[in-house]
Amino acid sequence: MGDLGNISWLDWEDDPLASASKQDRLVLLLLVAPWCRFCHEFETGPLEDPRVRQLIVDDYVPVRVDADRRPDLDTRFNLGGWPTLAVVLPDGRILGGVQWREADEIVTFLTRASDLWRNERARVQTAEPPTLDTPERPHRLEGLSQALVDDVVASILDKFDHRFGGWGEGQKFSHPEAIDFAMVQYSKTQSAELRDVVERTLDNMAHGGIHDRVGGGFFRFSTTRDWRIPHTEKVLDSNAMTLRCFLEAWQLFGKDDYREAAESTIRWLLDTMRDPETGCFFGSQGDDPEYYGLASDVRERREPPRLDKTIYCNWNAMAITSLLRASVILDHADLRTAALDALDFLLANLYSEREGMYHYWDGTYHLPGVLSDQAYMIQALVIASQFSGDADLLLPAEHLAGLLLETHRAPGGGFYDLPPRGVGAGGGAALRRRNRSILENAVLAEALTRLSYLSRREDYRDVARETLQSFVRDYRQYGYYVAGYARAVDLFLYEPIVVTIVGKRDDPLSVAFRNAAQRHYVPSRIVQMLDPEKDPILLERSGLPIAEAPRAYVSLGKTTRGGFSGPDDLADRMIEIQANRH
Repeated sequence: MGDLGNISWLDWEDDPLASASKQDRLVLLLLVAPWCRFCHEFETGPLEDPRVRQLIVDDYVPVRVDADRRPDLDTRFNLGGWPTLAVVLPDGRILGGVQWREADEIVTFLTRASDLWRNERARVQTAEPPTLDTPERPHRLEGLSQALVDDVVASILDKFDHRFGGWGEGQKFSHPEAIDFAMVQYSKTQSAELRDVVERTLDNMAHGGIHDRVGGGFFRFSTTRDWRIPHTEKVLDSNAMTLRCFLEAWQLFGKDDYREAAESTIRWLLDTMRDPETGCFFGSQGDDPEYYGLASDVRERREPPRLDKTIYCNWNAMAITSLLRASVILDHADLRTAALDALDFLLANLYSEREGMYHYWDGTYHLPGVLSDQAYMIQALVIASQFSGDADLLLPAEHLAGLLLETHRAPGGGFYDLPPRGVGAGGGAALRRRNRSILENAVLAEALTRLSYLSRREDYRDVARETLQSFVRDYRQYGYYVAGYARAVDLFLYEPIVVTIVGKRDDPLSVAFRNAAQRHYVPSRIVQMLDPEKDPILLERSGLPIAEAPRAYVSLGKTTRGGFSGPDDLADRMIEIQANRH
């Protein structure tokens, strides 16, 4: 509980809905993000007005929630951005809300809401206010097809800004999933239009104001169409995904600017965002346009913007996978060490065999069972097993998948965002209704598809198919925003190139095979190391022979295309197979 003026703001864990019911009051929910300058200005400006404070103290149970720490609450109560000020009924339904407003407007809003509660209680309690929940509806699973992939490609091209790159005519977000998917499709079609999408966007980002070339990394978004004037907060998740785009674009196109942008982002991650105690990465760095406008030598004498030192599971998983890719693409083995150190911390401190991954760490673990954390962690474990050669990392991935099948699976396909009883205290009606996110389900489906090949378990692929099919009727309404969903469908339809290396994990030749298999841009690629002593069950399932020296085998889907004794031959064959699939 913290004090803001004369208001004693509760945490959600204090069960404000129960307090509101007991006191016959409404809940006033303030949703803020730690990196959001507008949130701070809202709290120290309009909410400090004596009239506003008095209304809150007299009529409301006030609760303040960090949106990054409580994505479940943010999904259900956010009214379009931060800050959100929502009036919530004691049963958890939203009565109404506003975003940034001046004090006079806040007074009017709060007075109107409390008058409704006092004078029109029956109408308020029986009405069904708007909800952000995804409605439950029975539906028939429909097939997956190339037409779905083509639809999303068409949306990317239709909405693309041909002058400055990216999407949108006002504010510009990077949309790394759309960039990534455009690269995947370009690698298959050699489309000049898709190449322009990737290069024009990344060129303008790398050279625009959204890129902090002094401190490293990328700001969250540009306030202008030309990427020139950024909103200067930096957030871990968007930087992790943007890093992947620049890494893979450098693989694909060989532009030095892309490598430099990737190295800039890595520098920010390691120098500014890495926690020396845990080896993980902090959540965000705050907005300060004055600081970021300073020259390098002047910046060094100034206090940098505040860090939110919360360790988020899903965002760290994103950073881990990008750093693992960078370790091979940029030939920096120390990045693999940094990534695996962070992964070890998550497994040791945020992983529970009973409840799965917890959402965040601030000295202890909090909030188990959020789908996003499970999905991105399974993805990170799958990727880490490929870059480290450690097939044992598949065990926690399989365990998390099993937990999700038990607790999160929706009757019509896909997975809910929360366990059956929600998480934390004070759930109310709002948190008893569970949502299905197309993007988080897509991440999980792609991870399960890859896991099915690595574990030699067809049932994971069946679940991935069912998950993707459950959104076939809905994806069109989102356009290029669901590029990640289209990528997962594409991987499912487009048989992956699977490289299996049989030999001792730490043998230098095994390491050389792993690096050779992952150095070139092959988006469908899956790489597995099988050590005869450590992985006998998986090796038996594979049916591959054991030789005196490590040997690599290339398969297209489940059809073996040959074995190789040298890394260069392996890489050449992979490139040849990929080229012949266009």
